[in-house]
Amino acid sequence: MAITGGQLLNSVPNHRKQTLADNYLDLASTANEGWAQQYVPDLMEKEAEVFGPRTISGFLAQVGAEEAMTADQVVWSEQGRLHLSYKGHIEDKDATGGGDITIEADIDGSTTNIANHGIRVNDTVIVANSEAVAKCIVIEVAAAVITVSPYNFITLEAAGFATQNGVQDTTILVYGSEFAKGKSYNNADASAASESRGANEPSFKSYSNKPIILKDYYEVSGSDASRIGWVEVSTEMGASGYLWYLKAEADTRARFNDYLEMSMLEGEKNDDTASGVELLVDSFLTADGDKFGTEGLFAAIESRGNVTSGVTGVNAATDLAEFDSILAEFDKQGAIEEYMMFVNRATSLAMDDMLASMNSYGAGGTSYGVFDNNEDMALNLGFSGFRRGSYDFYKSDFRYLNDKATRGGINTANTANAIRGVMIPAGVSTVYDQNMGQNMKRPFLHVRYRASQTDDRRMKSWVTGSVGAATSALDAMQLHMLSERCLVTQGANNFMLMK
Repeated sequence: MAITGGQLLNSVPNHRKQTLADNYLDLASTANEGWAQQYVPDLMEKEAEVFGPRTISGFLAQVGAEEAMTADQVVWSEQGRLHLSYKGHIEDKDATGGGDITIEADIDGSTTNIANHGIRVNDTVIVANSEAVAKCIVIEVAAAVITVSPYNFITLEAAGFATQNGVQDTTILVYGSEFAKGKSYNNADASAASESRGANEPSFKSYSNKPIILKDYYEVSGSDASRIGWVEVSTEMGASGYLWYLKAEADTRARFNDYLEMSMLEGEKNDDTASGVELLVDSFLTADGDKFGTEGLFAAIESRGNVTSGVTGVNAATDLAEFDSILAEFDKQGAIEEYMMFVNRATSLAMDDMLASMNSYGAGGTSYGVFDNNEDMALNLGFSGFRRGSYDFYKSDFRYLNDKATRGGINTANTANAIRGVMIPAGVSTVYDQNMGQNMKRPFLHVRYRASQTDDRRMKSWVTGSVGAATSALDAMQLHMLSERCLVTQGANNFMLMK
């Protein structure tokens, strides 16, 4: 008769007076049998928050507002410039009467219907380019060509304009008009008197954007919803406990909240007008010919606002000169006197160095900040705000542009197109609200979301499945999230994107 012992006979190891790797409990080790060991480890139940606050939402809440909308798009109008100013070239520097000038675009570069510009006979204008400046009176208008006669000179050539090369290098500004005594208006070629010379009608400038639908959901099976973990989870949304699905659900919700903001920053309209054919984006999402995408903040500023490549930290003097160029551009636009700057780390430090260089002790780093550092306080090497000229700027680090897992990683991948910061005007603008039928004051930047008396789609969530409130036969809990929204960027000419 044979006796055979089992594989685990006398499985308790012998005592050894040795400090070896196999003397210690490894919960993940099959060889050491994990939880089958007799000793309880010292468990650190809390998750370590090694990435700090992981969410980036909150930017739009600081600089804008949120409003409900009921339509598939939002349309708003913006005032054009009040004064008549154009770009063109001198067609004939010594033409009969003084000189011919061809109007090619308005002062902002728009060529839309330029033949119907607002310059009329008897208007007084300033003509200027790098060669000369002359004040003239308009004596004839023929579509986009105006004939001017300079004061104090026979021709434009005599006034100092020597070049007529068809280059759009001449600026024409209407500053008034002059008529003779007892005279009526003149017609376009001043050959006969007229009761009217035509009235200028302001051009209507309107813009639009459309909301996009964002959706996501989290699912946990009924069995997993009851499992207790040994790690105590805590989330940005305030949830805590030993149910792991609480963390997964909270992470999904926090990530979706960030998507709501990131979509408003990065959104792009799907424009197939250039190609003349429907792009795959549109055909993928629907078959009824709708256009998709939405205009985010960065796209709005790049198309209708200002972009600067300055203030890069080359040196303080250069950065200051480049910053003054930004102020000069703001002067050309709305001249809003308060701005919020949201910048990445490198640009923030470059601005700190730029401002510190204005102090005689800044080079030694002895009196940055409020200039009252002493041996009993931490040295302040940063600036949160400053005033330059008539402008006030408030600077803040923008986590979205620094974090490797968000725009920071994209900026690293392609430094040539990196977005380093954005300057946003503070305050409000006056616009006409088509729903209210009156002028309303709104922030330059605000989010519109779909809502009605029956459904608010700002940020809605609901639970389906058999876990908790049973709504279906699915043995799981599904937490759904949805939002429908778009961003309205009014007065983008007052914004500055730093690239």
